[in-house]
Amino acid sequence: MLVCVFEWVGLAHEDVKSRGLSQVLVSSESEVQNDVFCNDLNLQSTPANLPPGIQKLDLSHNKLQNLTHETLAFHTTIHHLNLHSNKIQFIQPGLFKDMTNLKVLILSRNNLDVFALNKTKIGSLKAVESLDLSNNGLYTGMTDYFLGDSPAMTNLSLNGNSITKITKNAFCGSLALRKISLHNNVILEIEDGAFDLLDYLTELDLSKNSITCITDFNLSHLKWLNLSKNSLETFQTIDSEHLYELLYLDLSENKMPYFPVLPKRNKLEYLDVSRNHLRSVNNTGTVEELANFRGTILAHTPFRLITRYQDFSSLIYLDLSYNQIKSIPQTFICSMVMLEVLNVSRNCIESFFVNHEDILQNLKILDLSYNSLQNLSFGEKTLQSLKELFLQGNTLTTINPQTFQRLPGLRSLQLQQNNLKICIPQQIPVELPKKDHFYQDSPSCVFFYSIPALQFLYLSENNLRVLPANAFHNTPLKLLDLSLNPGLEIDPNSLSGLEHSLIHLLLKENNISQLNTDLSALSRLKYVDLSTNQLTTLPIWNKESSIESLNLQNNNLVTLEYNTVLVLERSLKTIYMGSNPLSCCSNIRFLHMVQRSAVVVPDIDTVTCVYVQDSEPVNIEKVTQDMCHTLDSRVITIIVTVVIALVLIVVLGLLSKLCHPRRRKHNSSFSA
Repeated sequence: MLVCVFEWVGLAHEDVKSRGLSQVLVSSESEVQNDVFCNDLNLQSTPANLPPGIQKLDLSHNKLQNLTHETLAFHTTIHHLNLHSNKIQFIQPGLFKDMTNLKVLILSRNNLDVFALNKTKIGSLKAVESLDLSNNGLYTGMTDYFLGDSPAMTNLSLNGNSITKITKNAFCGSLALRKISLHNNVILEIEDGAFDLLDYLTELDLSKNSITCITDFNLSHLKWLNLSKNSLETFQTIDSEHLYELLYLDLSENKMPYFPVLPKRNKLEYLDVSRNHLRSVNNTGTVEELANFRGTILAHTPFRLITRYQDFSSLIYLDLSYNQIKSIPQTFICSMVMLEVLNVSRNCIESFFVNHEDILQNLKILDLSYNSLQNLSFGEKTLQSLKELFLQGNTLTTINPQTFQRLPGLRSLQLQQNNLKICIPQQIPVELPKKDHFYQDSPSCVFFYSIPALQFLYLSENNLRVLPANAFHNTPLKLLDLSLNPGLEIDPNSLSGLEHSLIHLLLKENNISQLNTDLSALSRLKYVDLSTNQLTTLPIWNKESSIESLNLQNNNLVTLEYNTVLVLERSLKTIYMGSNPLSCCSNIRFLHMVQRSAVVVPDIDTVTCVYVQDSEPVNIEKVTQDMCHTLDSRVITIIVTVVIALVLIVVLGLLSKLCHPRRRKHNSSFSA
């Protein structure tokens, strides 16, 4: 019985299965998609009763071992054949010769190494344009039995095999190839001329192999080359004036001590040299020799005309992260007129300067994080297109106070894990003045107001001691992270100017015992993190709240003010309250909010309260108002009893005093 599914136009594969149909029969061929799905059916042979006219046949994830004429040769209309994840170890030679419409053949994850051991060729694949032979245990020389006669092939995948060498004649029968993927093999050697005959080759993936050097790269037609995750120590292009079409080059995760020697004339847009052993961005000679060379150039050449050994005029993305680079000279980046992303994070850079407005004019993202920065300088009118700046993890202490005010397009600034102080404005003008005498111009602090586009500011772990008033005036922040600054003193007006912009406020782990800032003035504030502080009370909300998420974990909160909870619950969607010494019966409104409103408490399992003094904490979900009413009744009874006892004691005392004088008078009348 045939259990394959036939798909037709207008009816999805899942819909066919859900209706329990094993076949879909229609009278008109124009209505039929002719796609047959026999995947995941535990088949051990190709179904013998497949209908004629099939265009796509999916036999993946079965247990097929042999492909023969008897089962497939009659289906000459097939253009897409998927045999992925079977156990195929025999293909009858010439099986695909008459399949003149077959464009896509997927044979990945089979046992084709067994077939190749017999030194039998698969035969002609004249119509096949895309062939997938990945994960078949194939090693050097075995591909010859599959690629000998495939003149139309443009896409070839040999991923996940055991190929150690690319021979000169490996692709002689597939000269139309445009894309070759050899990812995750064991390639140690590429013979000279192995790819030279492939005039149409534009994409080549050699990632995750064991290649140690490329010393004569000459594939000028190639547009995309991935050599990541090899053991490359050298990448060098032949000395040529020929224009290379290469757009994408990935050399990441190798062992290169020097910068690659790229084509003199190129169109390169993407270059990744991250996770290598680069100590500098020089490609030849010592640092001192290159420094002397640059000095000669600088002495005799106008700055805007300085070019280096290589042309980077088309480069848009450059990643040099996770190396050992100590400096990025301006002579290296001056030709990068189109560069938008520069990542030099996780290096040993001590200084970074951009002092000329012609340099990095189009740069949008600059990542200098986790270096050893001591000096950072951006000249006036430089980096005018910069939107994201990453400086975290540098322990910066001293920079020009107006460094960030000079970046009009800056949208996101990451400054966590530094030692910067915030300057105190002496006067706040409507526009940024040209002179600095309005301000406390101290080189040990930096200004964060009047940065016109800044929306995201991260200042955690900066050892901040004071957050001054008006610190962010005229800066339209949406997110402000001041976490992990223990002992931070927050001025009541420190967030002035953020009333209509701030959405996220993070103040966790600051040892704050009392927050005097009026958060209700921040009309757009939605997410507040006050966790791991020493708060005993919440700030009073004087206006309607817009807060949707509030984190109060790990504080010293005993009672939440009734009016504050009343205001918050109108907008609140999520609240974190775990690890607080809450009183059960002093937070009736909070109990009501948690138990009966739509507010979600993700850490509800850790939210406990104390029912009576010195008792064990109980989960807040188990507390009821009746319990507290009963407790109140007991307390009232005890109080009434005590009061009555006190009244009786007072009355008895008064009666005792009244009776004592009468006894004295009675005794005196009978004296002798």
